[in-house]
Amino acid sequence: MDKPIRQDQETPLKGVRANIVQSIRAFRVSDLQEAADGLGQHFLYANLSKAQSKQDVLDLIAAQFTLPSHFGKNFDALYDSMTDPLHKSGPQPGFIVVLEHIPANLKFDKEAREQLLDIFRDTADYWGDRKVPFRCFYSFSVARAATAGAEKLADAPELDADGVEILVEEGEKMPTDKLVDVSPLALRMSSPFNAGYWLAAA
Repeated sequence: MDKPIRQDQETPLKGVRANIVQSIRAFRVSDLQEAADGLGQHFLYANLSKAQSKQDVLDLIAAQFTLPSHFGKNFDALYDSMTDPLHKSGPQPGFIVVLEHIPANLKFDKEAREQLLDIFRDTADYWGDRKVPFRCFYSFSVARAATAGAEKLADAPELDADGVEILVEEGEKMPTDKLVDVSPLALRMSSPFNAGYWLAAA
């Protein structure tokens, strides 16, 4: 028996606009994934901690969102893949998107980060015009060398297992207990780009 679809006010998304791009801040990825499941919405997750360049970011998003093989690997193609083809493929229940550890370095500078987030803002507007919820949550990462032993300072940055400091917008630290291993199978099942999803739903 299918679970009843909950309303937004019964999820952690209470008070969050239906179409928005914002820092993940107090939200936990696992809670957002559960909210998407409860609302019957697509959950798209990309961990970008290993990305250094724009191409890396696009490659990782393409792989983790399971974008179609013809994806053009540029920002315009990213926008295109998340809008018209999905709209034309049938009614969409909504989207909850998480971009964790967007790189903040010389190869992916502030301008590149804003361009990336603008793509998701434009996508949120696109779906908003069609009365479909699209919420995107993100955090930034700054690679730091992990300090060891007695040399580690009391105020040293909080690092994850890969030695990456976890930051959100404006340099706010994000506790490492927010990091989760999101099941690749669950993501494939949730991805609107997965052809098998549509065949199974038909």
